[in-house]
Amino acid sequence: MAEHTRSSTTIEAGPAAIMAVIADFAAYPVWTGEVKEIEVLAEDAGGRAEQVRLLLDAGAIKDEHVLAYTWDGDRKVSWTLVKSQMLKSLDGSYTLTPAGGRTEVTYQLAVDVKIPMLGMIKRKAEKVIIDRALAGLKKRVEELSV
Repeated sequence: MAEHTRSSTTIEAGPAAIMAVIADFAAYPVWTGEVKEIEVLAEDAGGRAEQVRLLLDAGAIKDEHVLAYTWDGDRKVSWTLVKSQMLKSLDGSYTLTPAGGRTEVTYQLAVDVKIPMLGMIKRKAEKVIIDRALAGLKKRVEELSV
């Protein structure tokens, strides 16, 4: 990922519990406001999604993406765009780093849209996406861990 936006949060849970929430695509509409519909198109031998179709509705922006996922145990998951109506590219990842009963989760994202957009506006949009996703993930994991 050449130009990307990155942010981190600490979650009161271990990496396995967090990765279980990340891998549970069927629950995304529950904890992510923008994902309205999701379909796992292909899974790896371990049962984790390799390709996922997402229908997004973020107010002014509505799109359907297909993303390809690569899993590195409970340490990292990365994704890349297969197809989209509005995006040229989308590369992202969650990296999980254990920290004494807690886990630091770093979300990295790089998006390129088909319509012209200033770099600083694109970075701001990426930051909003990342911050919402991290807040939703943290809330979901900590609710399930209670």
